Amino acid sequence: MIFAHDTEVSLASTVALINTAQEINTATEPDGLTTRAELDEFVAEWGWTGSRTHDDAELRQVLRLRTRLHRIWLADEEAIVEEVNRLLRDCRALPQLVRHDEWDWHLHATRDEQPLAERMAVEAAMALVDVIRSDETERLAVCAAEDCANVLIDLSRNRSRRYCDAGCTNRMAAAAYRARRAAAGE
Repeated sequence: MIFAHDTEVSLASTVALINTAQEINTATEPDGLTTRAELDEFVAEWGWTGSRTHDDAELRQVLRLRTRLHRIWLADEEAIVEEVNRLLRDCRALPQLVRHDEWDWHLHATRDEQPLAERMAVEAAMALVDVIRSDETERLAVCAAEDCANVLIDLSRNRSRRYCDAGCTNRMAAAAYRARRAAAGE
């Protein structure tokens, strides 16, 4: 494990949130977060706790956050630091150790009553703090498949992950296999 478990989960949920956007996940896939029901599913899938309003305003806030996180993901280290600090400041982050559900001690940096988008923003920012402090920003990547713009977090030991979780690894391996066979005259 490169980072603490809660950091890795926060990074993975940030990747999942960013990759719900149609302009990111490929032009052939629909936006994966356009309704309150889809937001409810996302929240349940990633185990977000705390208060919810379940209204259109909450969805709009999360969608704005998604765009902001995507810009952060693609930025250089200085810009990432600036944006992470801004997120923490804007959301009035106050890190504290908590234990709940199946989770042992881990950090929460917002109150349960804060809006969902703020809690999501601070969780992402806190995870990015660990990435920056560990000098691992090169692990924030974009899928290497030519027809995919999904983001990914490379948690491999040797920093070798190139493709996202949307099937690009298998698709690119199959294409490389077909190309080798064609080159060999088979």
